[in-house]
Amino acid sequence: MAGLDWAEILTRVADAIWGPMAYVVLGLGVAYTVATRGIQFRRIPDMIRQLRETSEGEGGLSSFQALVLALASRVGVGSIAGVATAVGGGGPGALLWMAVTGLVGCTVGYAEATLAQVFKRQVEDEDRKKANEDIGGMPYYIKYGLKLPKVAGLVAFLGLVGYGFLFPGFQVSTIASSAQLAFGTPTWVPAALITALIALVILGGTTRIVKVTQTLVPILAIGYLTLAMAVIAANIENVPDAIKLIVNSAFGIDPVLGGIAGAAVAWGVRRAVFASANGIGEATFAAAAARTSHPGKQGLVQTFSIYIDVLLICMATGLMMVVSGQYNVSDGSGGYLVQNLPGMEAGPNWVQKAIDTLVPGWGAAFIAVAVFLFGFTCLIVYYYVANSNLLFLLNGRKGPVSKLVLKLGTLVIVFVGSIVNAGLVWAIGDIGLGLIAWINLMCLVLLFPLVRRVYRDYEQQKKQGLDPTFDPTSLGIEGAEFWESNTVTGHSVSR
Repeated sequence: MAGLDWAEILTRVADAIWGPMAYVVLGLGVAYTVATRGIQFRRIPDMIRQLRETSEGEGGLSSFQALVLALASRVGVGSIAGVATAVGGGGPGALLWMAVTGLVGCTVGYAEATLAQVFKRQVEDEDRKKANEDIGGMPYYIKYGLKLPKVAGLVAFLGLVGYGFLFPGFQVSTIASSAQLAFGTPTWVPAALITALIALVILGGTTRIVKVTQTLVPILAIGYLTLAMAVIAANIENVPDAIKLIVNSAFGIDPVLGGIAGAAVAWGVRRAVFASANGIGEATFAAAAARTSHPGKQGLVQTFSIYIDVLLICMATGLMMVVSGQYNVSDGSGGYLVQNLPGMEAGPNWVQKAIDTLVPGWGAAFIAVAVFLFGFTCLIVYYYVANSNLLFLLNGRKGPVSKLVLKLGTLVIVFVGSIVNAGLVWAIGDIGLGLIAWINLMCLVLLFPLVRRVYRDYEQQKKQGLDPTFDPTSLGIEGAEFWESNTVTGHSVSR
């Protein structure tokens, strides 16, 4: 088999796995939107109201803390480089389809989070000496909701290996290359720094993970949005034409970009799904950790997190590039329909150029720092997800050696990921994550009636003027051990 390029072969396999997935997520989002009568639009006040309930229960997190954990994995390189790739492949019109996909597909996030809450469990947490920790996510609703323990075990194993020993390397590789481009530093320097920082956080357990993310994520998101708004304001005279271009090219009526309307749809849908990790199940572990009185409440919170990522951060990134004219558009055949940046491939460098229109020469350094911090918070959540999968596999057993191996393995891959050629590892990781996502999506289809049942229970209680509480027995739901063993009266579970 000499001469075979395994990285290229596996990349093609990964593309075949991921290619149709975005459309499945969008279709499922339409189905859930119809079934819930557009809950993502009707219940926005409830989303905001739920975030104000900031007092976590003993062993659980507040809705706000769970939100920032989810955002830490969603908001990152994909919200910067991924948006540039969408514009480069589908033109500015891809931004409109990203927004549409975010609005419709976020009900898939609602379903994931609701199921994660329904079937979560409590396990011993070494960091919370006086309490058990709320743990849940994909493996839990597959095992207890669908009664498929072997499939759940497979998903948990793939999640443990992927988030613990593969995916962190990808993030650090991007961080290191961005820092090298901006500051000329050897790749091992940012790798060593971020490895030390990650060690300080994960060795402190869940409490420290939550404290770091709930402090950093809001600051990062607000800071990035503020700068994006400043760039847009500096190019304010171009905003009307930019919006017109986005709409016209999205619907194929722009004289230059009208011929790639199909590409605009394809890139917009795919990047919205990939940037938000919607349907992939990544945010289900954070959603399960929230202590609330009804699963539907946390479903709404996770829906709101997708709004923040896709409708705020991704749209701000895209509009920043379009109003400043710092983008290219491929014709799909090796040429360009628009070439404002000759010789510059789609990626963070387009955002750097957009920022340079505000403060010349500052873009590269800002994006390098942003990528570092966004990547850092993402790495923290990767470990949290890996640890949640490990706890599922341990099934209540003590596992100090396993936990130590996970921590050390994560730190090793965080450092090594910046100094090795990650092409093959990227492809293997994409295949593993793609398989997890497809299993999760099929489970969301099979659990559709159960999600609708929980949704209707929430709606009925709201119509009666009640603060919804959850009783799985009255709804005929089996396997909801946490809710069966806790008294759900008023706010006894949520606070």
